[in-house]
Amino acid sequence: MVERNDAGVGVHLRRTQENDAEIDALADVLGGRAGLEDLLSDLKFQARTSLAGRLMGRAVNRAITWDAHDRRDPVWWPQGITSSADASETGEVHGRRLLVTTWYSKPVDGVARGSRLTFLDLDTLRYRHVLLVVPELDDQGRLQLGGLRIHAGGIVWAGPYQHIAATARGFVTCRVEDLMRVPGDNERPDQIGVVDGRVASFGHHYVLPVRLTHKAYADDGVTKLRYSFLSLDRRSDPPGLLAGEYGRGAQTTRLGHFDLDPDTWLPATDEDGWSRPLLEDRGLARMQGAVVARGRHHITVSNGPTTPGSVFTGSPGALRRRRWAVPVGPEDLTYWPSEDALWTVTEYPRLRYVARMSRSWFD
Repeated sequence: MVERNDAGVGVHLRRTQENDAEIDALADVLGGRAGLEDLLSDLKFQARTSLAGRLMGRAVNRAITWDAHDRRDPVWWPQGITSSADASETGEVHGRRLLVTTWYSKPVDGVARGSRLTFLDLDTLRYRHVLLVVPELDDQGRLQLGGLRIHAGGIVWAGPYQHIAATARGFVTCRVEDLMRVPGDNERPDQIGVVDGRVASFGHHYVLPVRLTHKAYADDGVTKLRYSFLSLDRRSDPPGLLAGEYGRGAQTTRLGHFDLDPDTWLPATDEDGWSRPLLEDRGLARMQGAVVARGRHHITVSNGPTTPGSVFTGSPGALRRRRWAVPVGPEDLTYWPSEDALWTVTEYPRLRYVARMSRSWFD
């Protein structure tokens, strides 16, 4: 049974102020916001369906893989997944059926490129990467720009926002319509910043700035919740944000459910400005993603770089394991209600897939 923490006890979040001035300054340098519709008219790369990906998971009935470079890239690693079905009850945004994945980068020659999003059109399989950035103003009001350096293990598209897991920090929030285009960035693919009025963004033609952060806190004697992955529970009343912990050994493996304000799609707060979850401490080791669908939890668990992943279903404390359900290296999980489908993304080079499963298979 999930029980709400008593007031003042346990784990909680506090929202920062929005970075309005910093984002407006970046928009001024880049000639304004492009927005999502412009991005969707400029999808550059071509994904393809993959029979191998489908055969690598017993529950998988559709698999998509990236282009040759992104399949093998040792720098960028896929992690989180959400969709237009999270953002809209119709399952479409601007008339498109979309998946959005997160990637984190591994340092190369001491340079960490941060984290990014990928918008993938499910009908054309065209996609485009977007770098997540943090704009700041220095003491003289000059614009500075850096990459967002988080693991980005989960993501939820809630209303106008993308909520992105930031592990011990909590999670960060971007507004989708803050998307901006960076002209000519291929000239400086290994740089980031603002120099002589020009923006460099590690070769990404689009950037999305962080608007606010939901910072993780805990009371004395309580371990802060690690925000390893996120998912949307649209069917709860009010809608909810499910966060969970990847853990091994003595680490905690908890699940937390935050109410979302249905008017703003931000976590609801109490009179003191805190967001407090329903907390469940009967999670699983090596959880990578979790959703609630048709009244049951569905949880992906990784089994290393050579063994297909598992999916556990049921209620916390009474979960059934389905072995080899998904390809090697499953990460976050998202649910598409109108299709009764689960989607996950896998991370290892040459084994990178976006995989769809019929939820009813787990019945």
